[in-house]
Amino acid sequence: DVQLQASGGGLVQPGDSLRLSCKASGFNFGSTDMQWIRQAPGQEPEWVSISDSQIGNTYYSDSVKGRFTISRDNAKSMLYLQMNNLKPEDTAVYYCATVEAGGYTRGQGTQVTVSS
Repeated sequence: DVQLQASGGGLVQPGDSLRLSCKASGFNFGSTDMQWIRQAPGQEPEWVSISDSQIGNTYYSDSVKGRFTISRDNAKSMLYLQMNNLKPEDTAVYYCATVEAGGYTRGQGTQVTVSS
């Protein structure tokens, strides 16, 4: 079974940084496109970033471009999200997820709260 466990969230102030981690298991991580998704209370899930497994490209939503960096360690089946210059609007539960035709599989998320 696909298992994805995100960690590294917390309560930070605007302008601070956090690094999220995601441990993956149960599938061929190195051959799977991976993404970070976030969901704020009462809102639909929002795509944040994608790491392409084939050619190593990365993609970001406009709301995080220039502030967040996605990376992966295929040998450890780990996905990361470095988040800099955090803003209150980044507050959400962050999930790592696979990228699949027609959908995704996500695991347990980690809460990020940005507040002064």
